[in-house]
Amino acid sequence: MGEFDLIKRFFDIPELRPGPTMALGPGDDCALLQVPFKHELAVSSDTFVSGVHFFADMAASQIAQRCLAASVSDLAAMGATPAWFNLCLTMPSADEAWVRSFSQGLAAQAQACAISLAGGDTTKGPLSISIHVMGWVPLGQAITRSGAGIGDVIMVSGSLGDSAAGLQLMQHQRDAADDLSKRFWNPTPRIALGQWLRNKATACLDVSDGLVQDLGHILSASGCGADLQLHDLPLSVELTSHVSLIQARDYALNGGEDFELCFTLPSHLVTQAQAYSKLKNLPLTAIGHTSTTLGCRIWAGDKGLFVPPKGYQHF
Repeated sequence: MGEFDLIKRFFDIPELRPGPTMALGPGDDCALLQVPFKHELAVSSDTFVSGVHFFADMAASQIAQRCLAASVSDLAAMGATPAWFNLCLTMPSADEAWVRSFSQGLAAQAQACAISLAGGDTTKGPLSISIHVMGWVPLGQAITRSGAGIGDVIMVSGSLGDSAAGLQLMQHQRDAADDLSKRFWNPTPRIALGQWLRNKATACLDVSDGLVQDLGHILSASGCGADLQLHDLPLSVELTSHVSLIQARDYALNGGEDFELCFTLPSHLVTQAQAYSKLKNLPLTAIGHTSTTLGCRIWAGDKGLFVPPKGYQHF
């Protein structure tokens, strides 16, 4: 199967265009995209490498779902509406069954996120995937990392540590179908929450490299510190029934790749957040406060513990 046959058969399909329309979609030298009036374009790029970001022998559909969800999560963290993405796929061979499975997983995630494939490239080589996502946000309403104020409440969505535990499970069983493994290969970008947080959250990001490390980016950009409560970390029943409490907390603090949102909120808006949490059946948990003392302190009862960032770094 040639490159252009592969593209037309598995990627130039309606299932990969559930999002906003394009003036000109895939098939030409460039796509032509129109951003709504008084909106800004939010863009982000990720590269996923076999053996680093996913197992080469995972189901191709799972690889696609994981990679696209991780990329769209960056749009969610800025409060953006997903619109389009470009895909650059490098693979050793054009294996029809593998590409079909990849296309099906990609379409499933694209439909879940309402984002359309605008274009990209396919090449021969070691398996790797690059995704460039684009979305829009009303002018001046993007949520950055640099706006946290002293005394803001630090909150996180969902539960933390599940993906790290799922990764450990899949190291031993690639076709694991339990809830923890699904949190690794099929995370949920918090798109609606990010949009709701516009004009409310003072800073936000998604938890990709570990809570302590990622929160550190907000603290550094905002010039403040944080005091967290260890016992307030949101841990799922699935996680605490699978590993010890000590291990679960370590996964939550340092495991990463949960792609939940961590955000800072003025204290007077916490009640609104709690109401939103109940309405949407999405846990939003207060885990601490920002403070004037730089650094991140994690408190266990009356004993202060400093946990240095141990989240993932490539180099």
